[in-house]
Amino acid sequence: MLVCGGEVDEVKVKFDTSSLGLSKWYEYAIRFVFGGMITALTGIIAQRYGPEIGGLFMAFPAIFPAAATLIEKHEKEKRERAGLDGTMRGRLAAGIDAAGAAMGSIGLMVFALIVWQKLPSSSLGLVLAGATLAWLTASVMVWELRETLCRRIRARLGAASGHRFHTAAQRGPSTHRRLDE
Repeated sequence: MLVCGGEVDEVKVKFDTSSLGLSKWYEYAIRFVFGGMITALTGIIAQRYGPEIGGLFMAFPAIFPAAATLIEKHEKEKRERAGLDGTMRGRLAAGIDAAGAAMGSIGLMVFALIVWQKLPSSSLGLVLAGATLAWLTASVMVWELRETLCRRIRARLGAASGHRFHTAAQRGPSTHRRLDE
């Protein structure tokens, strides 16, 4: 699913450690336990149906479900501290995280395909280095494709409605303002 439009115009990828302090110890424990359960389930599937089938489930981001609920909760709490209803903001943040997880999973599939095909005949280090580079390239390409499609959709929607929107830099975060207002 393509996530674009709505309140989010452009998403900037950045590294921000400030959110580490927002999580409680038990939230990390929930992620750890849930991730362990998913990994154990994948092992059971691999044991019963073989490594090829079990490997398909390894592409599932093991901690994603727990992380998505925590992201939604933290965003909602942040908005409520400001005196606003944060329900939609929390859901939107979790949805954006889901889109990123899906894009990253495509990269993981590329990684797995390369390791599966090349490992029997090549050195481990070379295969892992190449597969990692392919994962990164595929993930970035999928992200760029999403950004390009979203820009085109926004341009068409703006042209069809007769509204011209400011760029994200002109208007600030998370709002649509028409130039003719």
